[in-house]
Amino acid sequence: MQTRNLGNSDLHITPVGYGAWAVGGSGWQFAWGSQDDNDSIAAIHRSLELGINWIDTAAVYGLGHSEEVVARALKTWSGPRPYVFTKCGLRWDAKGQVQKVLSAGSIRQEIEDSLRRLALDVIDLYQIHWPPDPDSPALEEGWSTLAALQREGKVRWIGVSNFNVQQLKRAQAIAPVTSLQPPYSLVHREIEDEILPYCLREGIGVIVYSPMASGLLTGAMTRERAARLPKDDWRGSHPDFTEPNLSRNLALVDRLREIARQHNRSVGEVAIAWTLHHPAVTGAIVGARNARQAEGVMPAGDLRLSDKQVNEIEDFFAETAA
Repeated sequence: MQTRNLGNSDLHITPVGYGAWAVGGSGWQFAWGSQDDNDSIAAIHRSLELGINWIDTAAVYGLGHSEEVVARALKTWSGPRPYVFTKCGLRWDAKGQVQKVLSAGSIRQEIEDSLRRLALDVIDLYQIHWPPDPDSPALEEGWSTLAALQREGKVRWIGVSNFNVQQLKRAQAIAPVTSLQPPYSLVHREIEDEILPYCLREGIGVIVYSPMASGLLTGAMTRERAARLPKDDWRGSHPDFTEPNLSRNLALVDRLREIARQHNRSVGEVAIAWTLHHPAVTGAIVGARNARQAEGVMPAGDLRLSDKQVNEIEDFFAETAA
């Protein structure tokens, strides 16, 4: 795959990277259901074989378990080491309840824990996972701490996730923001009006998450499967996966399937390629729970949709939204 420069960094990333949210497994607040670690490692290895060169995880995924799985996958990987991105700012208690904490002391504990779990000496990209809620000066304290960690050499580059434009400006007043990680897909396009144009103007890299809308736009989701999602899968109660939105979203999938046939690609690859068509987007985070899933979506970085096909998707989206 070709690579793209991420923001102000020296990182040249493939258009698609491996997302390790689901491989954290079950037993926590935002789990995707149970997951076999060996399947996860096979998915990571297959993704790397297919040419991706970065992995995105977070301390909170599986309450530390995702980072441990990534470390196991890297230990048994014989090729070039991919970039490893992780996140801080979400802490959990003994019962697994998650809360936002951006104090300097907490983040310094988190970076040591992440380095240990990942078995690394330095993190390639360290990100604040969520801004404080309600908004507060904790944002400045957290971002100042990441800037200090960068100066100390514990992290190479620093970024944020789920920030709006005003929050990006507050962070930039302290230290440059290498990247933003927002949700972006055909189903969730809220960042198009202000956030993407701002990042493009400011030279902030954008790595989008959930480009397939958490599995909704893979082509594998059906009405029946959505109804059978296990209780420990957060998607089961989400409006995207229930009526009336589900029927509209599945109709969109049918339209994507027609374009996928023209390229002999999967529906998920078309959904991912659509996000990569936006000039502000540097890369897309793509999850896979086994090697077979990886084969069906990771090559999306090489798929180029024509302007005509993008316009067809846009027109259909506008019609169904209306």
